[in-house]
Amino acid sequence: MERTVYGTRVIVVRGDITRYETDAIVNAANSSLLGGGGVDGSIHRAGGPAILEECRAIRARQGGCETGDAVVTTAGRLPANIVVHTVGPVYQGGMDGEAKALASCYVRSIEEATLAGARRIAFPNISTGIYGYPKKAAAETAWAAVRGELERRASAGGEPLLEEAAFVCYDEENERLYRRLLEREDR
Repeated sequence: MERTVYGTRVIVVRGDITRYETDAIVNAANSSLLGGGGVDGSIHRAGGPAILEECRAIRARQGGCETGDAVVTTAGRLPANIVVHTVGPVYQGGMDGEAKALASCYVRSIEEATLAGARRIAFPNISTGIYGYPKKAAAETAWAAVRGELERRASAGGEPLLEEAAFVCYDEENERLYRRLLEREDR
C-alpha cells in the first residue's frame, strides 16, 4: 500500500528490512551499538563486519548512542547505502517519556539519513519487540513523527524531504496497523 504525503511516497510493506532496497535502512539498535537480537542482530548479520567496525568507531568517539538519538554507518552488504542506528525506548507503561523518545527516533533517523544524502528510507517497527512497546501505540507515534517531519518541510516551502519513506513490517499485525494509518491519510 502506498500514498503520497507532502510530496513523499509513503509505503507500507510486509517483509525483511535487510532485503529492502533503499538508500537508508533504519536499525532498531541498542545503546551499545554492538548488535543484539531482533532487527539489530539481523541487520548486523546481513550487513557484515563493516557495520560493526563503524559502530565500534562511533562508540570510541562518543560512547554509544542515547535513547531517541541516531547515528549513521555503512550498510555493508545490505541493499542500501547507509544504516541509521537509532535507540528506541524500553516501554515502562507509557508514563516515562516513551512516546517522545520513540518519536525522536523517527525524526532523528530522517535528519541523519537526509544529511548523509539519502532520499529513500526504510523503517522497522522500533521498540515493539523485546523493548515491549505496544504495537498500536508505537505505530501511531511513528506515523505522527514521520508525517510531522514531512509536513514541517512542506510548510517551509522546500522540496519534499524524501522521495520515499517505507514502513517495513516483519509481522502481519504491524502491517495491518500501518495500513490503517495510511488509509486515513487524505493528502
